[in-house]
Amino acid sequence: MRNLESEFGESTNAIRLELNRLEAAGLLNSEVAGNKKYFRANTGHPLFTDINSIVRKTVGIDRIVEQVTSNVGDLQEAYLVGDLAIGKDSSIVDLLLIGKAIDRSYVSSLVQKAEKHIERKIRYLILEDSEKSDYLSKNNALLIWKA
Repeated sequence: MRNLESEFGESTNAIRLELNRLEAAGLLNSEVAGNKKYFRANTGHPLFTDINSIVRKTVGIDRIVEQVTSNVGDLQEAYLVGDLAIGKDSSIVDLLLIGKAIDRSYVSSLVQKAEKHIERKIRYLILEDSEKSDYLSKNNALLIWKA
């Protein structure tokens, strides 16, 4: 909340109210752990695809995803992780790629090209589907592409 407060110049109370409104509208899902409440985008909401597209285009992720998903191997899903996944702007784009037989050297060359286009550093991690759940349970992630 404090990060959102400083980024948007709004009080934590105003941010809390807006998060609760977005949750009531079904755009966000929440989970309580201890004294903290965690919000995630509701990927099942009818507007999720449109909102996701707007976010990806705003930060240049759409260009990354298009480059990475073509001819890269059996890519099943791509996630945005790190600061950008929680709505905080960053000069670093963290990607999580899920799939089998991913061509790592091809991904590396695409990432180098994409970095020049979007003028941001890109870090990526490649995992198989069996490793995904454990990683996602410990990290904030936003699904940005699915086969």
